[in-house]
Amino acid sequence: MEYSVKASSNSKNSASIKIKQSEIDFGITPESADTTPNPAELFLGSFSSCILKNVERFSAFMNFEYSKAEILVKANRLEKPPRMDRINYELKIFSKDRNLNVQLLKKNIEKFGTIYNTVQSSCSIDGEVKVISE
Repeated sequence: MEYSVKASSNSKNSASIKIKQSEIDFGITPESADTTPNPAELFLGSFSSCILKNVERFSAFMNFEYSKAEILVKANRLEKPPRMDRINYELKIFSKDRNLNVQLLKKNIEKFGTIYNTVQSSCSIDGEVKVISE
């Protein structure tokens, strides 16, 4: 499987990524730091998206129902060389379903997530999955 995105920037102004029919703006200047995501935040967004996609995917395989899922991701950045050092996430699954095996879901997310596994090869990841009864 191959993936492709196209990104562009305007000097001292703005930047965007085009993916299929979507466009995501991101910041490249100090002036945009408070209004648009920076590359590190987009990276964490990709990590979050991977986990949420796998919640949906494994809800079918593991036969459980949920109304929504939320994830909070935090990361520590090292300065020299600049890189992510540690990522921590808290995944909340809102569900009444008693068939939801949280440990198996977490194991599947960690074993089969493309972005998750790519990140894990270069940085430590610690996460928690919680079920919120509705």
